[in-house]
Amino acid sequence: MLFNSISFGIFLIIVFLLYYIVPHKYRWGFLLLASYAFYMNLHLWYGILLFLTTLLTYGLALSLEGARTDGQKRVKLLLGILPLVLILVFFKTANPVIQKLNEMVDAGRLSIQPLTLTILLPAGISFYFFQSIGYLIDVYRGKIAAERHFGYYALFVSFFPQLLSGPIGRADSLLPQYKKKRSFSYQNVTYGLKLMAWGYFKKLVIADTFAITVNKLFNNVHSYVGLAFIVVTVMFAIEIYCDFSGYSDIAVGCARMFGIRLMTNFKSPYFSFSIKEFWSRWHISLSTWFRDYVYIPLGGNRVAKWRHMVNLLLTFLVSGFWHGASLTYIVWGGIHGLLQVIETLIYPKGKTRKKHFWQLPLTFIVLCFTWIFFRANSMEDALWVISRLFWDASRPLNYLKTAVICLDMSYFQLVAMWIPVLLLGIYDYLSLKFDVIKEFSRLKCFIRWPIYVLLLVCIALFSPKGVSTEFIYFQF
Repeated sequence: MLFNSISFGIFLIIVFLLYYIVPHKYRWGFLLLASYAFYMNLHLWYGILLFLTTLLTYGLALSLEGARTDGQKRVKLLLGILPLVLILVFFKTANPVIQKLNEMVDAGRLSIQPLTLTILLPAGISFYFFQSIGYLIDVYRGKIAAERHFGYYALFVSFFPQLLSGPIGRADSLLPQYKKKRSFSYQNVTYGLKLMAWGYFKKLVIADTFAITVNKLFNNVHSYVGLAFIVVTVMFAIEIYCDFSGYSDIAVGCARMFGIRLMTNFKSPYFSFSIKEFWSRWHISLSTWFRDYVYIPLGGNRVAKWRHMVNLLLTFLVSGFWHGASLTYIVWGGIHGLLQVIETLIYPKGKTRKKHFWQLPLTFIVLCFTWIFFRANSMEDALWVISRLFWDASRPLNYLKTAVICLDMSYFQLVAMWIPVLLLGIYDYLSLKFDVIKEFSRLKCFIRWPIYVLLLVCIALFSPKGVSTEFIYFQF
């Protein structure tokens, strides 16, 4: 079930009410059952795969602690990580390989029947696999002890608010929270609900509204040219941010209602002055995962300069592949890796990085350019968009008129749809200075409650109707 569905609302109410009725010593079991029910509602075999991989990593973590030599530990770590990586690679590459084979059949290069098989990527598999891999590595390094209680470990892997799209949790933070006895907290519940409401606003009012136009143009790029591509590229930058950070807000807020604190996954990323700073604010749980479990094991920046550059590139190429085996994702990751290399050369380790206002819009423009590869359905589409961004720009009036025609919107509609984005910008800017929800909750009732109601009305009235609203990162 999706977070933005009626069924999830009913599910959450029931689970929340029963959670605080169930005695503490049984709560882990109740949450575990609820999480599997949530996941298996999508597909029965998803739950089977989740259970089997959880059982595998649980047993191997215990075995890691019992290893007598470093060689045995490395072998057992490999036995835990390799199956997860191979399964993930299979699901990431199966459909692109089938598509390529069918293209070769159509071109007459293969004398076989076209393949009609479609391999569905299990929802959330990338996220809970990475969480399990991180746990195994932490046990291997001696950072944490292997969890003896299978139920607590299974809950760590499957906790429903974060199961489908993160944030990717760490065992040293989450496992103690599942074991801690906690009573009902009005502050936690109200904070969680407010954060969820803000997440729904970003997803339903902004992301889903922008998705209609973005999908129309990017799914048929050869019918459009010029300024319209610039507009929808910026729209996609806002859409993917609101879609994914909206999900994260809902997940973090939902967990907070149960007294569980998940890590913050986004910190106003478009207020970054560099690509490096952007990655310290965007999808933080994933970027820190790659830092700790890919970049640092490769040697990080404590190696020769050329090797450091290679480590950066490899890390971002792996990140691109994690999103999908399509060449567009690889190129997207590679560009970000190159940008990190360039910034590292300009600002070597130890050199003070001064911030200038012009760096803010420049960083956003560069990010929007990279998003073209991320969103395009193929490299051909991406190159078409890039090559026609400034088509007819020498005639400004025609450039603008063509964009309005391509977007199929009135000037009023174009302006009106950016008003919620203005609110988003204000919220993100203020959140750099303080916890907006916490500070807002201190205002007088007659000030904050009308705003709460207005937010809910906006969600109900202005979110698109009849539009598929699956979260973007479910496909990863």
